Amino acid sequence: MKLSTLTPADGSVKSRKRIGRGTGSGRGGTSTRGHKGAKSRSGYKKKIGFEGGQMPLQRRVPKFGFKSLNKIEYKPVNLSTLQALSEQHNLTVVDLSVLVAHGLASKNDKIKVLGNGELTSKLEVSAHQFSASAIEAITKLGGTANKI
Repeated sequence: MKLSTLTPADGSVKSRKRIGRGTGSGRGGTSTRGHKGAKSRSGYKKKIGFEGGQMPLQRRVPKFGFKSLNKIEYKPVNLSTLQALSEQHNLTVVDLSVLVAHGLASKNDKIKVLGNGELTSKLEVSAHQFSASAIEAITKLGGTANKI
């Protein structure tokens, strides 16, 4: 046994320095908090977005417009797309499951059929919304436009 190899027993020495236990501990006085200021006080909590008194980012950046919480976003599908789909896959019924299966919409999308393009085949279309021109074009050929 040599003096250079002596070590304290396991668990006898704490690795964490205890602060605020008097000046003799080396961590007394201000207890590592520095002098004065909000951070040195008890009960200090930094507010979210606080930048040390500098104007915070969320107040520096300009804000424009209005976003309604009640707005319903529809995924537009044109008659030309429905016509191409019915020709490629020989369909007479087009609904949400068909559009999801062919990658034109996701299962959570709300679909609005728009009257852009020409429809030449009789289709039974089911969607959440239809434009007036789309309903007219679908019913003119003897098809049906069903609102979900």
